[in-house]
Amino acid sequence: MDRVKRVRRVLAAATAVVAVATGSVAAAPARGGEPPRHAGLQERLDGLVAEGAVGALVEVRDGRRVWRGTSGVAERDTERAVPERGRFRIGSITKTFVATVVLQLADEGRLRLDDPVEKWLPGVVPDGGDITVRHLLGHTSGIYDYKRTLAVPPDPAFLDYRDRTWTPQEQIARAVAHPPTSTPPGSAYAYSNTGYVLLGQIIEEATGRPYAQEVGRRIIRPLHLHHTSLPGTYPRIRGAHPRGYVPIEQEGGIRLVDFTEMNPSLFGAGGEMISTAGDLDRFFAALIGGRLLPDRLLDEMRTPSFEGRSYGLGLAWKDTACGTTVYGNDGDAMAYQTWSFTTPDLRRQVTVALTPDHSADLDDSVDALLDEAFCG
Repeated sequence: MDRVKRVRRVLAAATAVVAVATGSVAAAPARGGEPPRHAGLQERLDGLVAEGAVGALVEVRDGRRVWRGTSGVAERDTERAVPERGRFRIGSITKTFVATVVLQLADEGRLRLDDPVEKWLPGVVPDGGDITVRHLLGHTSGIYDYKRTLAVPPDPAFLDYRDRTWTPQEQIARAVAHPPTSTPPGSAYAYSNTGYVLLGQIIEEATGRPYAQEVGRRIIRPLHLHHTSLPGTYPRIRGAHPRGYVPIEQEGGIRLVDFTEMNPSLFGAGGEMISTAGDLDRFFAALIGGRLLPDRLLDEMRTPSFEGRSYGLGLAWKDTACGTTVYGNDGDAMAYQTWSFTTPDLRRQVTVALTPDHSADLDDSVDALLDEAFCG
């Protein structure tokens, strides 16, 4: 889910979320013996929890050296520590995995970035002859985002999605029932999860296998990402993990409701994946290091899909306070938020994951932590 939607959701809930009990979000003390250069990172992490998170973790890789920090708790109303190597839902970072597979297929000649959607999914999208694979990858298709048709927190109806299975066809139909957000395709940037649902279907048409299988055999298994999965409709997170929450209107106020177990088909090819900080670092090191794509396609991935945007073909970037551009992506799976970025030379990688309490927008504070990690 994109950053604009995240801010809108936070603002919708912020006035009432003060009714939520907050006794479980006190920051855990920094672990003894940590290197002085990381003391500032621990303070930033503790600040995230104090500002609006139940729990948070960060992993910083500096060559072969790794520093991990945690703060807050893994579960409200307990003292259970956030697991340093815990798993979490990575939301839209899933899109970078899916985009990588699409670009690999382009490299193999099995599809072209300028193929129209109509070629692969005839009759599925209005004006599909004008919308290309490239438009889908870079969020310039103009196709309406199906998530905008759904109930969102604090609406109690959102909880109905916890056990519901969604099909890609259903999500696409909900989207195309609405007019395009812009025309012609390529004339504007508008984040659309529907585009990646369509890409998942195109991968299946091009290979004869579901996109999850292709991500598994092309990326997860070759890179030995043992803690990364595409759960499909399986609701649980296997292994150690923090619990995640959403703000829901109940009994005249806003309360945090546990949303850890949920049917991830709600997110599909745009956001269903589960991973860890270590696995995300390994994935982005392989991607930016040229192990997954040839240079020409990696350059396509790193080229803005629309003028002025810091987003290419499934890949995002940030300019840090010290002038270094870092590449990766961020993801919002409602109850989990994640940021994972690396320097172009792979000398430093940073992944941050948190379970928000939805009382504040933490984007600026996370950006400050990333600056501290990359520039300190």
